[in-house]
Amino acid sequence: MHLVPEPQQAGGASVAIEARSIVKTFGQGPTALRALDNVSVAIRENEFFTLLGPSGCGKTTLLRLIAGFEYPTEGAILLHGDDIAGLPPFKRPVNTVFQSYALFPHLTVAENVAFGLEMLGRPKDEIAGRVSTMLDLVHLRELGNRRTDQISGGQAQRVALARALAPSPKVLLLDEPLSALDYKLRKEMQIELKRMQHETGITFVFVTHDQEEALTMSDRIAVMSKGKILQIGSPWDIYDKPADRFVADFIGESNFLAATVVRADGGAATVRLGSGKEIVASVAEGHSPAAEVTVVVRPEHASAVKGGGQLSGTVENVVYFGTDTHIHVKLDGGGAFTVRQQNSRSQSCGFDVGDRAGIEISDDAAQVLRD
Repeated sequence: MHLVPEPQQAGGASVAIEARSIVKTFGQGPTALRALDNVSVAIRENEFFTLLGPSGCGKTTLLRLIAGFEYPTEGAILLHGDDIAGLPPFKRPVNTVFQSYALFPHLTVAENVAFGLEMLGRPKDEIAGRVSTMLDLVHLRELGNRRTDQISGGQAQRVALARALAPSPKVLLLDEPLSALDYKLRKEMQIELKRMQHETGITFVFVTHDQEEALTMSDRIAVMSKGKILQIGSPWDIYDKPADRFVADFIGESNFLAATVVRADGGAATVRLGSGKEIVASVAEGHSPAAEVTVVVRPEHASAVKGGGQLSGTVENVVYFGTDTHIHVKLDGGGAFTVRQQNSRSQSCGFDVGDRAGIEISDDAAQVLRD
C-alpha cells in the first residue's frame, strides 16, 4: 500500500476519498469507450456527497472504482491518503448498497445484518450487540426475526443499509438505492438516509439521476456529464449559481436568454438583453465573459407584471400546481419565458391566456453561463 503525504484539506475538513486524474476506458482500439475522462474530486470526511447526472455519464463507474469492482486505466484512488486503486473490494474499508438490495430471503432480518460481521470473524457477543444497534438505527427492531421475503420494499432497503453499516465502514457507497421505491416512500427514505448519515458520521457517497433527491439530501453535489465533472458545490451553489449550461438545464427548470456583455468586473457582469434592457448577472469564478453570452434565470426569481419589466410578451399558458402557478410567456422578438408564482388563497395569479405581461427579473437573479 502506497502512503502519500498528508491528505488534502477541503473547506477545513479532512479528505476521506480522493480521485486523482482518473481515466477509465472500456475496450480497446477505435471502439474503446472512455467512461471517465480525467476526473478529480476530493470527498470530505463525514459528508453526504452525491454524484448526479444522466444515465451513462460515468457516476456509477466512479463509484465502482472507489468500491474496487473496477480498476482505473489511469490515475489514483486515495482513502485517507492511502492509494487503494489496486486493492480488491474485500480489502477496502468500504461497503456498497446497490439498487437490488441482494438480501438473503431464507435468513431473518437480524441474520442478514449479522452476515457481514460473521464473515469478518467477529465474536458472537459483539455481533449481537452490533445487530441490535443497527436495527434500532433503522427502526426495525420489531422485525428482527422476520424473513426478508416477508417485509416491504422500504423495510428491505433499510435492512440493506443496516447490513452495510454494521461493520462500521469508513465510507458507504450507495448506487441509486431508492430507485425501486414509490414516490412517497422515496421521500421518507431520503430523510432517513440523511438522519443515518448524521448519526453514524460515516462518509456517504450517493449516486442518483434524480435532481430533487440530490438537492434534498446532499452536503455537496458533483454534476457529471460524458465522463467529466462539470461542477461541484452545495445544493444552493448548484441550483442558484450553475456555472455551465448543462448544469443549469439538468437541475430544475431554467429560462435561457441571449445577451451581450456591456462590461464585466470580477464576479458580476452588466449584460444587455434582446429587449435592449440591461441587467446585472453573476459570473462563475474563473470565467471571463466576452461579447455574446447566455444567461439563466430560474422561474421563481422573476415576476410577471402588468406593465414594465426588462422583458415583455404575451401569456401563452397558465398552469396551476396548487402551491404555485406557472405563467408561460411568449416573448416579443421570439423565445419563451416561464414565471413560477406562489399562490395565494385570496386571489388568482392575475393573468389569463392572451394577456400582455411584463417580466421583472430580481436583482442578482441572472447567471452568466459557460456554453
